[in-house]
Amino acid sequence: MLEVDTPTLSSGAVTDPQIESLSARIRGLSSPLYLSTSPEFPMKRLLAAGSGDIYHIGKVFRDGERGRWHNPEFTLIEWYRIGFDDAALMTEVDSLLNVLLAPQRTVQAAERLTYREALQRHAGVEPFLDSDTELRHAAERNGIACDADLDRDARLDLLMGMVVGPRLGLDRPCFVCDYPASQASLARLKPGSPAVAARFELYLDGVELANGFHELSNADEQRARFEQDLRLRRRRAQAEPPMDERLLAALRHGMPDCAGVALGFDRLVAAALRTAGIAETMPFTIDRA
Repeated sequence: MLEVDTPTLSSGAVTDPQIESLSARIRGLSSPLYLSTSPEFPMKRLLAAGSGDIYHIGKVFRDGERGRWHNPEFTLIEWYRIGFDDAALMTEVDSLLNVLLAPQRTVQAAERLTYREALQRHAGVEPFLDSDTELRHAAERNGIACDADLDRDARLDLLMGMVVGPRLGLDRPCFVCDYPASQASLARLKPGSPAVAARFELYLDGVELANGFHELSNADEQRARFEQDLRLRRRRAQAEPPMDERLLAALRHGMPDCAGVALGFDRLVAAALRTAGIAETMPFTIDRA
């Protein structure tokens, strides 16, 4: 596997409404550049250019992320495997986790739950069938204020983030897979009823460590998703960053069938050392920078 370098500043930015980019003004340029929230887009351009299996370890930046498990600047390990799907990549992530954590703690083989199973077991809801009102009542039963004007995915995100996630991976790592199609992000969809995203997240000690996809390679579908993101941002009065046209051009040129995953290094170290948060794993959090 080849280690690659990617730019910290780019002309395009992530459109995901859950992630906010930081921008920088460069003298002589008419438009701002955006600090990388993930090396994903340039890595996919390298994949389309024929790089083969690749990985990157480096700093990324996200606005508004401060807390016990968040810092605006943090380290990601991200890699892509040609010919892998999400199931194969989960197996590799599980093996890597055991190797990395073995010096500090014993880790059993990971559990695998579908998104539906995780929400049913830990929140008592059927995420694909329950009404928006039932999701709001489930949140309220768990002590979570849920505004009536939140959309369905926002309600599911509240349940996943505040009720389900903290209960996952407490005795062994846990993969959650087969997310709703509306939460596919950059993953391809699996046919079925309902269709689900070929996406997974890894949890340990109630904390999300990694997010992976069987990658979407269709440029037209990816553009449609970016445009949908921007419409949602507009409704929420969020900033509307420019979509990454160079990524879309690379997808149109042709990206090989592959799966990729981003693993939070600071959270991984915290899991190995069983610390109360990432502040104990980082020499300089934003408060000490």
